Amino acid sequence: MVICISLVYSILARVPKSTVLIHNHLQAETDHRKFQKTPIEMADPRAPKVKNRAAAPVQITAEQLLREAQERQETGHSAPRQKVEDFEELHEYRGRKRKEFEEVIRRTRQDLRAWTKYATWEAAQSEFARARSVFERALDVAPTSEKLWLNYCEMELKARNIQHARNLFDRAVTLLPRINQIWYKYVYLEELLGNIPGARQVFERWMAWEPDEKAWSAYIKMEARYEEYDRASQLYERMIACHPDPKNWIKWAKYEEDRQKIDRAREIFQMAFEYFGDEEEDLERAQSIYTAFAKMESRLKEYERARTIYKYALDRLPRSKAVGLHASYTTFEKQFGDRAAIESTVLGKRRIQYEEELANGGQLNYDVWFEYARLEESSLKSCNHDDPSKAIERIREVYERAVAQVPPSQEKRYWRRYIFLWLGYATFEETETKDYDRTKQVYEACIKLIPHKRFTFSKVWEMYAHFELRRLNLEKARKIMGTAIGLAPKPKSFKVYLDMELQLREFDRCRKLYEKFLEFDSTYPSAWIQFASLERGLMETDRARAIYEMAISQTDLYDPECVWKAYIDFEEEEEEWERARQLYERLAMASGHVKVWTSWAKFEMSTAKTISDRYLGLDLNEDDNEAPQGPVEKDEEAAERAKLQGLGLARQVLQRGYDDIRKRWKNEPEGPMRDNLKEQRSIILDHWKLLETEIGDEAALSKVEGMMPKPMRRWRKLDDTGDKEEYWDLVFPDDEKERNPGTFKLLQLAHAWKAKQQEQRSNTQTDMLSDESIDEQPTPATTEVN
Repeated sequence: MVICISLVYSILARVPKSTVLIHNHLQAETDHRKFQKTPIEMADPRAPKVKNRAAAPVQITAEQLLREAQERQETGHSAPRQKVEDFEELHEYRGRKRKEFEEVIRRTRQDLRAWTKYATWEAAQSEFARARSVFERALDVAPTSEKLWLNYCEMELKARNIQHARNLFDRAVTLLPRINQIWYKYVYLEELLGNIPGARQVFERWMAWEPDEKAWSAYIKMEARYEEYDRASQLYERMIACHPDPKNWIKWAKYEEDRQKIDRAREIFQMAFEYFGDEEEDLERAQSIYTAFAKMESRLKEYERARTIYKYALDRLPRSKAVGLHASYTTFEKQFGDRAAIESTVLGKRRIQYEEELANGGQLNYDVWFEYARLEESSLKSCNHDDPSKAIERIREVYERAVAQVPPSQEKRYWRRYIFLWLGYATFEETETKDYDRTKQVYEACIKLIPHKRFTFSKVWEMYAHFELRRLNLEKARKIMGTAIGLAPKPKSFKVYLDMELQLREFDRCRKLYEKFLEFDSTYPSAWIQFASLERGLMETDRARAIYEMAISQTDLYDPECVWKAYIDFEEEEEEWERARQLYERLAMASGHVKVWTSWAKFEMSTAKTISDRYLGLDLNEDDNEAPQGPVEKDEEAAERAKLQGLGLARQVLQRGYDDIRKRWKNEPEGPMRDNLKEQRSIILDHWKLLETEIGDEAALSKVEGMMPKPMRRWRKLDDTGDKEEYWDLVFPDDEKERNPGTFKLLQLAHAWKAKQQEQRSNTQTDMLSDESIDEQPTPATTEVN
C-alpha cells in the first residue's frame, strides 16, 4: 500500500504545472455546477436529472481507431544482412557456423534434426565430403533411423551422386530390411534410371523377406507396366503362397480374366476352393471367392455356371452365416433369373431373417413361428418344384420345431397362441398334404399335451370332431365330444356338441345333452333358453313352458332377466296374453324395477294393436295358406275398443308401477338406493308422458304433466364438520302435497293464474295480427263498379 501511494506521488510530481492547473480549473467548475440548480430543479427538488443524449461533435469510428493504432505501431528490428567480400571472410563465416553447429550437436547429441541441418548446410556449401562425414557421424549415433537414411540418400541424389546413393540404399536395406519406404525409394531410383533388371533384382531381394501385400502388388504392377505378364502371374502365385487370403485369390483370377485367360482364371478359383476345403468355417471365409467366381461367370454370360456356384455354396453354408452370399444371389437372380428363381431367393432371404430372430432369444415368440410357417406354406403354393416333397418336409420341420416350444407356465393366457400352432399344423396336413392319419396324430398329440385339469381349449375338440365328421366317422366325432365333456366340461364344448347333433337332427340326443349341460351348470341362462327354444321348435309348448318355469325357479341363476324376457316373449309369440300378463305380474312383484313396468305397458299397447289390426284385417299375410279368400270384413268399432282397452291397461300398469316405486322410495332410508328410486319414478313418468302424447288425450296428458318432477336447488351437510354442498334435487308434486297441503294448494292457484295470464296475452296478440291482416286486404272489385 505504501509503495503504491509513493508511486502515485512520483507520477504526479512529473506532471507539468499547466496540466495541474487545467485539472484544478475543471474540478472547480464541476463543483460549481454541482451546487448550482436549474429552474426546474429549484421548482421541484424531486425531479430527476435529464441526461444530454445528443451526438458528440467529433465522432470516433473503428477505421480511425485502426489507423491510429497502425500509425503508432513501432517498426520491427531485422537482422542486418552480411555480405561476404573475399575468401577470408568466407572462411571466417564457415568456421563460425561450423563452430555453432558443433556446439549444438555437442549439447544435443541425440537430436537428429541438428545433425540433418548441419549436413544440409555443408551440402549447400558444396562441401559433400564434410556433409557425408556429418551423416556418418549421425548414423553412428542412430543407425536405425529411417528418416536419417532417407535424408542422406536424398542429399546424394540432389548432388547427382548416383553411385553413392545406390551404395547408401544397399547399406540401408541390408540394415533395415523391414522398412518399406527405403525399398520403395531404392526401386524407384533404379526404375527412374531405366535399370529394369536392377529394379527387378531389388524387388527379388525385397520379396525374400516376405513383405506385405502392397510390396507384392508394387512388384506385379512394375512387371505389368513393362508387359511381363507371365512374370506377373508367377508373382501372384508366389504372393498367394505367402498371403493366401481370399482377396488375393480374387485379384489373381481377375488379372487372368483381364488377360482373357478364362480357363486359367477358373483353375485359380478351383485351386482356391481346394485350398480352403469344405468345412463350415473355411466356407464362411471363402464366401467372397464364391461370389467373385459367380460374378465372373455372369460377366461371361455363363448364367447356369454362376447359378450352380451360388447354390453349391448356399447348400453347404448355414443360412445365418451366408447373408452376403444370399444378397449377391438375390441380385443375380433379379438380373438374370426368371420369376421362380427370384421368388426362391427372396424366400431364402426371409428364412435367414426368421432364423436370426429365433436364434436371438425368440424361441417362445410364437408370432415369428406363425410367419415362418406361413412363408413356407406360401412357397409350397407358389413354387414350381419338380419335387414338392422337399417343400412339404420343410413346412413339417418348421411346425415340429414350433410346437416343441411348450410354454413354461401353466397359465392359459400363455397357451392361447401356442395352441393355434397345433391347429395350423393339423389344418395343413389335412388340406395340403391330404395325410389324414398324420392329421389325426397331430390332434391326439395336442390333446395329450394340454393340462386338462387346469384348463382346456374347446377349439381343439371342435376342430378334431369336425375333422372326423368330414371323414364320415360320426361315432368317432361323438366319442371325441363326449371325451371333451367328460374330461373338461365347458359351456362352449356343450354348444359345439349340441350344434353337431342339431344339424344331424338327433333331437333325443340334444335333450340328453341339454340335461347334462344343466346338471353341469344350472346357472347358465342361455342353456335354459336354448333348451326351451328346442322344445318350442318341436311344437312341445308344454315342455318348453315347464323348462322356463324350472329356469325362473333357480335362485342362483346368473342373469334371470334374460330368462324372464325369453319366457314372456315365448308366451307373447304363442298369443297367450293372459299368461304373459301373469308373468309380468310375478316379475313385477319379484323385481319391481322400472324397466319391468315400462315393458309391461309396451306389451299391453302392442297386444292391443295386434288385436285392432286383426279387426281391421291388416295383419293377414298373403303367403299364409290359412288366410281367408275374398274380402275381409272390418270391425272398426271393435278395433277402436281394443285400442282404448289397451291404453287403459297400459295406464293402469304405469300407475301401479309409479305407486309401487313411490311406496318403496318412502320406506327406503337416505342413500344411493333412495336416489335411484327417485330416478326410476322420473323415468316411468317420462314414459307415461310419451305414451299420452302419442295416443292419449289432453286430460290424461295434463294429469301426467302435473305429476312430473321439478328440479330444485338444495343444500346438504357433508360431514360432522358442518360444511355444506349444493346439489339439484327432483321434487315431485305429490310429495309436496303430502308434506305441505296448504302451501301446495296456494302454489297450484298461482301456477293456474300465471297460465291463464299467458293464455290471455297470446289471444290478444292473435286478434291484433288478424285485424292488421284484414286492413291490408284490397277493396273488392264490385265496390269500384258501384
